[in-house]
Amino acid sequence: MNQAYSFDLLDSGVLLIEETGRIQYANLSAQELLGLSARQLDQAALTDLLDCDTELRQRLLEAFAGHYGVLRQTLVLRPAAASRAIDATVVPLEGQPWAALVELRRAPQPEYFGRTQALNKELDAQRESLRNLAHEIKNPLGGIRGAAQLLEAELYDDRLYEYTGVIMDEVDRLRALIDLLVGPQSQSLQLSPLNIHEVCERVYTLVQAEFAHQIKVTRDYDASVPELQGDMARLVQALLNIARNGAQALVEAQDVQQPTLTLRTRVGRHLVLGDRSVRMGVVVSVIDNGPGVSDSLRDRIFLPLLTGRAQGTGLGLSMAQELVHQHGGALEYDSRPGCTEFRLILPLEA
Repeated sequence: MNQAYSFDLLDSGVLLIEETGRIQYANLSAQELLGLSARQLDQAALTDLLDCDTELRQRLLEAFAGHYGVLRQTLVLRPAAASRAIDATVVPLEGQPWAALVELRRAPQPEYFGRTQALNKELDAQRESLRNLAHEIKNPLGGIRGAAQLLEAELYDDRLYEYTGVIMDEVDRLRALIDLLVGPQSQSLQLSPLNIHEVCERVYTLVQAEFAHQIKVTRDYDASVPELQGDMARLVQALLNIARNGAQALVEAQDVQQPTLTLRTRVGRHLVLGDRSVRMGVVVSVIDNGPGVSDSLRDRIFLPLLTGRAQGTGLGLSMAQELVHQHGGALEYDSRPGCTEFRLILPLEA
């Protein structure tokens, strides 16, 4: 047991667990994080310290037995009145007196949550105004294109076709932009059971093909994530918008060493999605090591038609957020220089 005491030098909490789920050792950081002494934690069942249902209890016991390999899980500590989230990593051990090592870290409070509560009404109002404006613009654009076609038929100088071509091309571009604004609302969701990793793999393939020679694209999947009900096409579009946004930021950055984009999946517990909470959800993260979101965009990044890129439309993240909201989920982010993480969160319950 003496070899365990070296864990007291670590900042993160460490628990050594037997196969039944009882704690055999807790380092000083774990005692502080859990708010209990070494004596109180000795032989205590870890699941008794958590806001833990039967399903999560069984999942943790299976993780201690090595059924998932390394398992990363967000947990909520008791008592419920003062509950707080922690990020736990369960590492099964072989040839040791303990079945598993559990590393504990205090879960960061996502800055996006506070921003979202304040901006939700503004976003909804802006999107509704944009849709109304889009419908008003679309009809005149059809008239302009038709007039340009009639004008082209009357021209006798081939050199003038270039000008009518420009008119029609620009009209088509504007109509496509308008379709992006109103498109997500035009049809109902086509829900079916799906594995979120099928969505991730589709996006990985597309981003890898587009940016393979410019950035490194990696995957970090939790194989234990269950199926969910979702619209495959819309979830692919939402995740692709987020991933392409991160990839483009890396490509445009000048001083990033080994630019890397990572797709990561985890199971989240006791999540707050808008104005409701859910017991369990899927968290899909897109992480890049770019320069981060600029201060000028930080509080307005999901507003439509707002972009920090010269060639951007400002619709990618706004559309992704709307597509996620249609699934009852949330899109949030944390950003600092060297690490930006967008999290697409989808509930696993109705």
